[in-house]
Amino acid sequence: MSVQAYDPLADSRSPECPQIDVFLAGTVFLDIIFTGLPSMPESGTEIWAEGMGSCPGGIANLAIATSRLGLRTSLAAAFGDDDYGDFCWRTLEEQESVDLSRSRRFEHWHSPVTVSMAVDRDRSMVTHGHPAPMSASEMIGSPPRSKAVIVTLSADEPLDAPGSQCNWAELAHRNGALLFADVGWDPSGAWSSDVLDQLKICHAFMPNAIEAMAYTGTDTPRDALYAIADLVPLAVVTDGANGAMAIDSVTGEEAFVPAPRVTALDPTGAGDVFGAGFVLGTLSRWPLSDRLAFAEVCAALAVQQFGGSLAAPGWGDIADWWHEVRAAARHSGAYGSSLARRYAFLDRLVPTVPVGAVHRAAATIARYADVGMPLATPGREPEEPEDEDPDTPLFPAQKE
Repeated sequence: MSVQAYDPLADSRSPECPQIDVFLAGTVFLDIIFTGLPSMPESGTEIWAEGMGSCPGGIANLAIATSRLGLRTSLAAAFGDDDYGDFCWRTLEEQESVDLSRSRRFEHWHSPVTVSMAVDRDRSMVTHGHPAPMSASEMIGSPPRSKAVIVTLSADEPLDAPGSQCNWAELAHRNGALLFADVGWDPSGAWSSDVLDQLKICHAFMPNAIEAMAYTGTDTPRDALYAIADLVPLAVVTDGANGAMAIDSVTGEEAFVPAPRVTALDPTGAGDVFGAGFVLGTLSRWPLSDRLAFAEVCAALAVQQFGGSLAAPGWGDIADWWHEVRAAARHSGAYGSSLARRYAFLDRLVPTVPVGAVHRAAATIARYADVGMPLATPGREPEEPEDEDPDTPLFPAQKE
């Protein structure tokens, strides 16, 4: 595993501690993102996109988000032996410093692919894939020691399966890992509360407001938060642009933090980025309100960019944002002053992070991530791209 350029947990590391901070398992997709579409294509027609990017998606969104924040991340996933699998493996391991020692390549298995089309700040997706040749628990066996595991609750593969069918995440829990749980959308509309029975072995639960109200049968996000707090030591409910709220029964803290005001372009992966930031804050033992605020700013930086995992911020992005907020506080009105006060804790985190360092990294099969390049049209040769300014592309290259 590559050494991170900035290690926020450096002061708490020891030879006796797990060498992996976050262990994950799931499905990696090749995401192909078209941006700048004037509309969705009608039947029998063709339209041209202004830009395109490619990157690993699915569970890779979360793996990249945690790794870019300096958490030592290990991922177990199935990869095909096709070029798509080569690209995703190379990007995760070499570029994003994600450990893949628990992942496997499978011959003649087609890598899952998702095409995402962004129109008017919304997106539509088309996905092709086949079930993985092997379940996560079979692939992983005994999981490596880690400080935290992030899982999605599922009725199909519950965390508390009995006997020899014990889920890999429960094995990690028995080995000392804190389990941070999320939950997906229920297309059946049943929203069975039985899913929440799995929380008895979890340290934290981090659903969004719609999911939280549906599973708890409550009418408001705050009521859902209180219901979840009776089931798990650390309850978190995210509510999009409204912010996030949490109760930590271990410390006795309760907090609500509004989201920073931003122009959101693409919400893909924002929940993963929030979760990565919150896990880091919890492992660092920050106050609950600081954990929420840090996770909120990570998500806010992500939604201002297109591209799922491509949009996850690095410490350079966070440091640059904080320097701008602090510099503008005196002349940006009451909101700017309030923002500077709320995020003053970043002063003790980013002084050693040089401005402009460790930014979002490029991930594209093409030689260039061509969002923002001149639009090509049928019957006309495309214009030659100008020399790229490394500080302005949508998917800037990583700097260390």
